[in-house]
Amino acid sequence: MAITGVRTPPQVHRFPQSKYIDAVRWLPPLSPLSKLAVLAIYDTDADSPSLETHSISLPASLTPHSQWTPPTRISSLSTSHQSLVAASTLSGSLHVLSSAMQVLLSVDENSGFHVGPISGVDLTGSECVSVGEDGRVNLVSVIGGGEFKRVYDGNGLVGFNCVKWASPTEFVTGGFGYGLQWWDLRRAGSGGPVLQFKGNFGSQGKASGMIHSVDIHPSRKHTCLAGGSSGTVFAWDLRWQQQSIVLSGVGTGEAVTHSLSESEVWEVQYDCHTKSSNISSSRVLPAMFCSEDGILAVVEQGEEPFELLAEPCAINSFDIDPQNPSDVICSLEWESIAIVSRP
Repeated sequence: MAITGVRTPPQVHRFPQSKYIDAVRWLPPLSPLSKLAVLAIYDTDADSPSLETHSISLPASLTPHSQWTPPTRISSLSTSHQSLVAASTLSGSLHVLSSAMQVLLSVDENSGFHVGPISGVDLTGSECVSVGEDGRVNLVSVIGGGEFKRVYDGNGLVGFNCVKWASPTEFVTGGFGYGLQWWDLRRAGSGGPVLQFKGNFGSQGKASGMIHSVDIHPSRKHTCLAGGSSGTVFAWDLRWQQQSIVLSGVGTGEAVTHSLSESEVWEVQYDCHTKSSNISSSRVLPAMFCSEDGILAVVEQGEEPFELLAEPCAINSFDIDPQNPSDVICSLEWESIAIVSRP
């Protein structure tokens, strides 16, 4: 079985901080002996945000490397294999930086980019996609000097919380009502998403929850992973567009699954470290999530969930190291960084 059975507990390395950590992401390492991570930081006492890179040498070293001060608090964070960092802000601006925290481009909130906070960004080698509660979906060319293209404008009637690229021309967004939307830039003339899904995972069948995070597996772009309200983690397979596969939380009708969390799921990612007992194309591969009630866990379709970390505070975000997937970095609400090293 993939998730059940006796498992060796992971090692947990904690690094207390003096400021609030909004988000964390791994970056390609500076050297074989150390890791590099970027942290979105907020000093609540001074009302001062910052974006910082830190080199990490386990088990006990977290060393500041570079720093940049954004105009306002960071609302979303994304990194690319090219060591680029995309950071959006609560005021509606977007910034792309190098790993040395040198600003490569900025899109100002006064340019008509977004109205209010940008809730989600995702970065590829050449383009960054951004979404907001204002219902706007924008594309920014990394090499275009900050020029952007409006893909969609919901005019405030719809809103989006998160976004993830599936291919150079396709991405998925998530928002209110457990809704997911699939976009194809090759069919941009359609005036909206080419596919839509509205879940129904709320209490007593209500669809009042929302999606906070989405992910796409690099080898199975047809399967979208999503996490949101009430501890819900599910997959949307585009081959069966009106159905969902609930991995954690309570589904509709009799589709009740085991759940380690009943609060907001802040982030989900496919977990390439955990080996599945069934790699059939019809099954969802293992996934990881973190939650408001302090849970970091691995879930897989039809299996018992496996808890990696249980904290007395919220786990705001996490990231699986693409260079070494056994290592997971987490930001804890009580001003701390935790790195979970799995055997």
